[in-house]
Amino acid sequence: MAKNVVIIGGHGKIALKLATLLSQASNKVYSVIRDESQSQDIQSTGATPVVLSLENDPAEKFTEKFIETQADVVYFAAGAGGKGGEERTKKVDFEGAVKTFDAIEAVTLEGGKKNPRLILVSAIDVRDPEKIPDHYNEDDKLHSERVRKAIGAYMHWKYEADKNLVKRSDFDWTILRPGGLTDTPGTGNAHVGQARLGRTISRDDVALALSLLVDREDAAGLAIDLGGGETPIKEGLDLVIRRRATDWLG
Repeated sequence: MAKNVVIIGGHGKIALKLATLLSQASNKVYSVIRDESQSQDIQSTGATPVVLSLENDPAEKFTEKFIETQADVVYFAAGAGGKGGEERTKKVDFEGAVKTFDAIEAVTLEGGKKNPRLILVSAIDVRDPEKIPDHYNEDDKLHSERVRKAIGAYMHWKYEADKNLVKRSDFDWTILRPGGLTDTPGTGNAHVGQARLGRTISRDDVALALSLLVDREDAAGLAIDLGGGETPIKEGLDLVIRRRATDWLG
């Protein structure tokens, strides 16, 4: 069934691919951008551009847009991308995420029919640094240490955002946690759930997984790792969702 979808962070590489896939599947897609000059790129995906600033506009503006578009699903795919240092990483990846959560919660209060579902793009290994997953091998642990030394602020603020989200119960949410990203062509395959940290994944395949989640209301409450692998993505998602297997440790 076609849905009304809002993508926050609509001009990102994954978001543009996601908008194309969702539009091709007859969903009505609205992509939120901060710069009107990006509108043509959004329109080329089949989506409708919406100019709002995640950093500067209040949560109320986002609530209004969710109600106006009758959003069924909201994707949070925004990120500072390492630009602007830790201050901007906190502003976008944490505060922007929390603003989106608050805006979704307010939909019903402001007269919307129901709160939209949220699908959040996080990252593999986002966790309490004191809690090491049981399935990590030595290579995973070494990879985790290297990444945290290189982009510790990013991992910290992603964790704080995810930690905030999992406490919410007024709307349904799913977290997708991809590994290192590449621009190589997608294969349609991945390792879904408890993925190895060192195996990269194409942005094409991340976008595919996200597009499949649009119809998976049964994925609510799950955090799902996604890395390079050989399992068809739909099949892998089916298995993880059926098992109710989450990769969130708290």
